[in-house]
Amino acid sequence: MSSVVRDDNWLLSRLDHLWSNHFPDVDQKNKVFIKFGRVAKYRFGSIRLDPKKDASLILINGMFKDDKVPAEVVDHTIAHELVHYTHGFSSPHKKQHSHPHKGGVIDKEMLTRGLADLIKSYKSWLKVYRKNLKPVVRKRRVRRIIKIRWI
Repeated sequence: MSSVVRDDNWLLSRLDHLWSNHFPDVDQKNKVFIKFGRVAKYRFGSIRLDPKKDASLILINGMFKDDKVPAEVVDHTIAHELVHYTHGFSSPHKKQHSHPHKGGVIDKEMLTRGLADLIKSYKSWLKVYRKNLKPVVRKRRVRRIIKIRWI
């Protein structure tokens, strides 16, 4: 077990580390906050812009508080959201693409910023994570049309 407590302050330190070392050319044009959000199966992070507060908020899946999730996976998720910020999604920067994931731009940007190790760690973890997900059994409602015959 790690002695580091994974809380919002830890996330902020990871964001600062990534921004300083891999995104130093990206101006912080507004306030950027980061915090843990709710636990979700499929969404690991998100970024949104609050124009009233002139701030961007990065939310990281609450599941990542658990140190069983590698720190590299958390860093990958933060870097992924930083790429969105850089490309003008949920930030005051000019939009560089019509769609935030168009043509694999996230991985391409991360590669140019020296984050290949994070991509590799993330994909490796994701493969195991998906394998361990329990299949969701959904009950489908069957609609039956009842025909009544009048005698």
